[in-house]
Amino acid sequence: MIELIWLIPLIPLLGFVVNGLGRNYLPKKLIAIIGCGAVLTSFIISIALFSEVYQDRLAGGDGQIFKNYFDWFTVGNLNVSFSFLIDPLSSIMLLIVTGIGFLIHLYSVSYMSHDDGFGKFFAYLNLFIFFMLLLVLGSNYLIMFIGWEGVGLCSYLLIGFWYKNGSFASAAKKAFVMNRIGDLGFLLAVFFILDTFGSLEFSTVFSQATGMTSGDSTLLLITILLFIGASGKSAQIPLFTWLPDAMAGPTPVSALIHAATMVTAGIYMIARSNILFTLSPITMQLIAVIGIATALVAAFIAITQNDIKKVLAYSTVSQLGYMFLGLGVGAFTGAFFHVITHAFFKALLFLGAGSVIHAMSNEQDMRNMGGLKKALPITYVTMLIGTIAIAGIPPLSGFFSKDEILAHAFFANPVLWGLGLLAAFFTAFYMFRLLYLTFFGKFRGTEAQQSHLHESPWQMTVPLIILAILAIGGGLLNVPEALHGNHWLASFLQPVFADSQAIATPFHLSHETEYILMAVSALAAIAMAIFAYRKYVSNNEIPKADGEETGALYNLSYKKLYIDELYDKVIVQPLNAASRFLYKVVDKSLIDGLVNGIGSFFVFSGKGIRQLQSGYVTFYIFMMVLGVIAIMLYGLLYS
Repeated sequence: MIELIWLIPLIPLLGFVVNGLGRNYLPKKLIAIIGCGAVLTSFIISIALFSEVYQDRLAGGDGQIFKNYFDWFTVGNLNVSFSFLIDPLSSIMLLIVTGIGFLIHLYSVSYMSHDDGFGKFFAYLNLFIFFMLLLVLGSNYLIMFIGWEGVGLCSYLLIGFWYKNGSFASAAKKAFVMNRIGDLGFLLAVFFILDTFGSLEFSTVFSQATGMTSGDSTLLLITILLFIGASGKSAQIPLFTWLPDAMAGPTPVSALIHAATMVTAGIYMIARSNILFTLSPITMQLIAVIGIATALVAAFIAITQNDIKKVLAYSTVSQLGYMFLGLGVGAFTGAFFHVITHAFFKALLFLGAGSVIHAMSNEQDMRNMGGLKKALPITYVTMLIGTIAIAGIPPLSGFFSKDEILAHAFFANPVLWGLGLLAAFFTAFYMFRLLYLTFFGKFRGTEAQQSHLHESPWQMTVPLIILAILAIGGGLLNVPEALHGNHWLASFLQPVFADSQAIATPFHLSHETEYILMAVSALAAIAMAIFAYRKYVSNNEIPKADGEETGALYNLSYKKLYIDELYDKVIVQPLNAASRFLYKVVDKSLIDGLVNGIGSFFVFSGKGIRQLQSGYVTFYIFMMVLGVIAIMLYGLLYS
């Protein structure tokens, strides 16, 4: 299987080429077969590669497979090769990208079946999978950066897929611009890595880094720049406002890009570069603070949103904050564990929301839903499972991954644990609020909507069922010793994080402390679920229409802390004013005025001189006479 590694990204790329060129000619059924088949084939090869990595780990090896295809370019002492690296970390990411990617492709066959851009949509999805696989497989920072930029491009194309809607096109541009800010940080970090280590290969960079001292100023600069790149791609403060607006894209896009894959690229990049960050404790503290702040801010905003996809979008931002908290406190395995479980339950929730929107004739406001559990039984049960999982209620997957991050946060700083617990409170509340407003009570939509309520086709429900099963059992990947588990994931990933573990303070909490932390977290989630039930089911409280709520905290949350308005006042409007000044004064008046003035001078001069060449003999005789008179006057006056 090692010889087939190159096929994993190539096959989706071929799917993009075929569907892209034949989007207006191929039948939809063939487009669906090509699009889904390409990702499924990559998934099958990825399973075989994962099996080889796993067998090597069982035999005591490090599970690394390095495949160099060709020397890309050589400049001076720099030699960059086009090569792939398969190890425990990338092998799991391959399964996530291709496995969940295939389920979302299958879901899209039905969800997008009536869209005129069906072929183009599948072409874009395949292209995204190609770039994401390139990002994951690259053995050096340059290939990772190509994949990084590629998924940003595909994000722009897919968010703005329905570009004829002006607000959707604006959302795509916003995502593109904010990602470019982060990408600049990543690019600068690549330059500093090259200057410091003389190479971009992970193996060379990380081996040299182990010999550097903790707190080295160069590593501090590199890691801060890498973190800026990760903040843009993974939607952390202050570069997070693009992701909620990205819900303008079709729902499968939200599930694939903004829940399971692209937004986790920042976590993957930091996890891959873990030794650099471990040797930069200031950056680690910054990551933890930004992560928990993002988790709290996004969760606070989510508790009042009424658009079902916006709630899930802010939930994604909040959960990404949890992952960065885990990275910041040194829980690299815990953060990556949450990447895995989050991919299961958040993809499930987004696809479930898409099923609801499909049944409700494109209605997304939860205030116009209610009582859907009878009409959509499969969607309801699977979304209930996803809600329990993300809320961190045992024994579903989210409980285990969230508990591991909170335990490490408690070990690092109890204040971080307390703030993380508060974010968990919010998470349980807004997710059960979403569930109750959507599926419980009486139907609040129109009669036309009610008459068309129906469960989604099998292409949409089968992915929901599979993801629900994964959301239930995914936590078994890394059951802690306190619960008689063997930390399988931590053991499997050990070679990836070995250098960091060798210099970091060993993590240790007594089983009693872990039991207390688990109990507090689980009871908090259950309590918020009960509170939300009493509020929205027992008391039948429905969020009021826009503008009717007057509470200060409610308005602060509903208006998203006025962050977009702040950015508009502080950044957008001044930049627009500066642009207008540069256009009107500097460009139009000064530069254009100077250039056009010189041109006008010679034009008018030419017009004047041209009058001397009129072609009339009498005029020439007259000028000759004037010339003779002028010469005679000059002779009389100056002789």
